[in-house]
Amino acid sequence: MRVHTAATAALVLAVTLTGCGGGDSSDDAKPPAAAKSSEPAEKVDCTNSELTQAEWAVQCDGTGTGGDGTDETVVDSDPKPLGTPIETIGDGGAGVLEMTPTTVVYAKQDGGDKPAKDVFAVIAIKQRPTTAAAATEVPPISGGGWQWIAPDGQAIDAGNGESYNVVLADFNAAGPIQPGSFVWDATAFDLTDAQAKGGTLVYLDGEGDAHRWTIPGGDRGPQVAEVRGDLG
Repeated sequence: MRVHTAATAALVLAVTLTGCGGGDSSDDAKPPAAAKSSEPAEKVDCTNSELTQAEWAVQCDGTGTGGDGTDETVVDSDPKPLGTPIETIGDGGAGVLEMTPTTVVYAKQDGGDKPAKDVFAVIAIKQRPTTAAAATEVPPISGGGWQWIAPDGQAIDAGNGESYNVVLADFNAAGPIQPGSFVWDATAFDLTDAQAKGGTLVYLDGEGDAHRWTIPGGDRGPQVAEVRGDLG
């Protein structure tokens, strides 16, 4: 009777150890799987003074905050060719506006006005609403508008130097644009010869999003003759 009891006890112990993983299981020998990181991708520190101007222009230009330190601006880091339309939110969040920079002209003067530097870069822009609401572009006073990014990365605001005097009769739209219509406008920059060897045109819209176009270093586009005619 004692032999039977001892054998039974040994059998129970073996089954118990096997069920609890006490055997030499290959699964038990495997190391635990590494936990997947939930950390977000590292962001560029736009306050880092070691960033070059070119790096800052690509990674940080146009970046804004909502007052709580969180980035709100979406930057188009892949500039589009001249003549490519984009859709933006109009000033004050009203309507959707299609913006198409079509033409660039470099001029040594506009009538009697000469640049403070070397040359004016004038961009003709076609604008039309794509919704039932009237829309207008965002002016600099509202925290938006146009910039030129020079080849070395320097950002230059429209209307700088003497370029605020560049006013084209046929490319001078202002105010809301009504649905079903379009207008022509223009933006101008006062540049050195080095800054005018092509660049990147940037538009900051009503949502704080930055849109970009690659601008060639010579006159280009279907409205060159009209723009030059207005420049006199």
